[in-house]
Amino acid sequence: MRVLVLGGDGYLGWPTAMHFSARGDDVAVVDNFAKRQWEMEEGIEPLLPIPPLHKRVRAWQRVSGREIGLYVGDLMNHRFVYKVLREFQPDAVVHYGEQPSAPYSMQNRTTAVDTQINNIVGTLNLLFGMRSHCRDAHLIKLGTMGEYGTPNIDIEEGWLEVEHNGRKDRMLYPKKPGSFYHLSKVHDSHNVEFACRIWGCAATDLNQGVVYGVDTEETKADPDLATSFHYDQVFGTVLNRFLVQAAIGEPLSVYGKGGQTRGFLNIRDTLKCVELAADNPAAAGEFRVLNQFTEQFSVLDLANRVQAVAKAAGHDTTIVNTPNPRVELEEHYYNARHSGLVELGLEPHLLDDDALGKMFATVSANVGSVDRNALAPTILWARDSRACLCPVP
Repeated sequence: MRVLVLGGDGYLGWPTAMHFSARGDDVAVVDNFAKRQWEMEEGIEPLLPIPPLHKRVRAWQRVSGREIGLYVGDLMNHRFVYKVLREFQPDAVVHYGEQPSAPYSMQNRTTAVDTQINNIVGTLNLLFGMRSHCRDAHLIKLGTMGEYGTPNIDIEEGWLEVEHNGRKDRMLYPKKPGSFYHLSKVHDSHNVEFACRIWGCAATDLNQGVVYGVDTEETKADPDLATSFHYDQVFGTVLNRFLVQAAIGEPLSVYGKGGQTRGFLNIRDTLKCVELAADNPAAAGEFRVLNQFTEQFSVLDLANRVQAVAKAAGHDTTIVNTPNPRVELEEHYYNARHSGLVELGLEPHLLDDDALGKMFATVSANVGSVDRNALAPTILWARDSRACLCPVP
């Protein structure tokens, strides 16, 4: 099939593009390199340097003999979006092309507004473009489990059967997002569902958990094909931060009580989930929601696992509780359904000691590139933004 990957320079976008290309699909990527610009503005960078997308595209052609098309432009420019869709005529559009960070969106008014405008308007431009130029294409939209929040009831896969005052209906599951970024994803979901209901579009909303790992079959083929590993407070994940802290001999900083529980999955499973969604598309008029994760862990669970792996590698690592920069429940019920992708054929890679050990070895081999200042949580969710958290020990 013809697969268009939006956000093709990103942590997930680039491995996804190579994955589809490797199996024989015609692939093109779109990016405006905004993520690299945001990194420069924040003064942060991935643990390992990532070549420019043009160089990675050339490296992929050299290694695989296959070509990935490249469009440079902004989804905020609807004329650019229409042009790409009209020229490439995709069968599937994989949409990663958004500002991906909750902390970034919570810094100040500018970053909150920019996040919502970028994410919501870009998706709207895409929906109008698909309606006009590739009406039969399947939209695979990256959502997030963070849209749901942490309700005190089971989280269903996107939809909820409701009985109220003797009447029943099927409704979108109520959302309780925890940041302006997650709010933008909720707006996306509602806009995409509306387009399916009113225009007859076909869309799969992949509500993804936290992704870990950097290696896929394709990234291992050449150093120039690597994807990013962020550990900083803006674009990094908690697991990456713990691995870096253990490698450089700092305590693992657990925000608050550490009972915050989320879904997690290996990057290889992300690629498989997107592949399964593409090969089993939603029907015209269907807004299909799949919760995309394989395991649930609390923050403290992850800290204990990293501590054990670090100890096995000869590193004595401690765990400390630090003030939580976020406004969130630190102890809560969490039970999210995630059967849809398994029913389509997903066979998960689980977070075992071997997987953690390989990630820890990669981090340990590159500790000279770690910026310790990037670990401190200085972006605050609370109203009094003048408050200052102590640096991570």
